[in-house]
Amino acid sequence: MTELYKTVFFAAPRETVWAFLTEADKLALWFHPAEADLAEGEDYALVARNDDGSSNPQCWGKVLEMQKPARMVWSFTIKPLAGAMTTVTWILAEAHGGTRLTLEHDGIAAASGEAALGLLSALDKGWDMHFGRLREAVAAL
Repeated sequence: MTELYKTVFFAAPRETVWAFLTEADKLALWFHPAEADLAEGEDYALVARNDDGSSNPQCWGKVLEMQKPARMVWSFTIKPLAGAMTTVTWILAEAHGGTRLTLEHDGIAAASGEAALGLLSALDKGWDMHFGRLREAVAAL
């Protein structure tokens, strides 16, 4: 069962939205800076940059599947999950002259136990904030 399910629309082709999900420089514009472009079968880490030039991992995992420009699946964790992995699936579909992007985030309750509701609420709020920034970044092209 999908625990978080979000759909947003962009007045841009799927290839453009795909680039914002996979290219390090574009991920930095709306989510977190990536150490490298995302690639199937490869580990990834999205980081926060500190004023002193150091970085702290914000989320990390492995890119499990890439079907450019239609679908991508990540294993995904954050510090509150203490290394337990969840799954994030990105689905990009053509929609009336643009793109419909759907995010499915699974495994949160199993990974977080009794803290599930609080973590679900925090992730829900976080994804909303990041999607707002993604809309702005894509529209600025």
